[in-house]
Amino acid sequence: MSTITPEILLKAYAAGIFPMAESDDDPALYWIDPEKRGILPLGDFHVSKRLIRTIKRQRFQVRIDTSFDEVINACARQSADRPSTWINERIVSLYSQLFKMGHCHTIEAWQDGELAGGLYGIRLGGAFFGESMFTTKTDASKVALVYLVARLIHGGFTLLDTQFVTDHLKRFGTLEVSREAYHMLLAQALNRQGDFFSFSVDAGPEEVLQLVSQTS
Repeated sequence: MSTITPEILLKAYAAGIFPMAESDDDPALYWIDPEKRGILPLGDFHVSKRLIRTIKRQRFQVRIDTSFDEVINACARQSADRPSTWINERIVSLYSQLFKMGHCHTIEAWQDGELAGGLYGIRLGGAFFGESMFTTKTDASKVALVYLVARLIHGGFTLLDTQFVTDHLKRFGTLEVSREAYHMLLAQALNRQGDFFSFSVDAGPEEVLQLVSQTS
């Protein structure tokens, strides 16, 4: 993968493949095409009552694409709960280029002027490929995910790829599908043209919750 470019990376996503590093200090990248794939069905998204209350209280201000470097570096940062990550310097460089090209996006949760949590991912056609998320404040990344789902639903997206299934994502309805089933869903999504920016950045919590609740 020494000659990997942002353009090659986009072609890989369109083929159902994504890159990862063994660890943040390993310079090598590896193509991943798992037998089982995690997806978060946009038509069956779950939001807990407690998280609904948090969103209504507007504890966080949600922004789009304002601090890509901060988000990806926070996702790559080691912590007590995460002594190592799969985001190395090559990942950061490639996705930074994709961000400048308009194919990579961040959803950010801010509190008192500080970035409290967020996520980033890749957009292609009617598919969004979630890459990583982080949080420094309780519920910050969860709020970012809810706002992402509302944006994808409003924009006509049909696939939210989570790559793998985690206990955290299971709470929102993430499930595992076979490689074959995933490729079918991906092909359908790539035949669409989702509009990532059709949902207003100034949308309030009621609008967001109304959109995601329509899928429950």
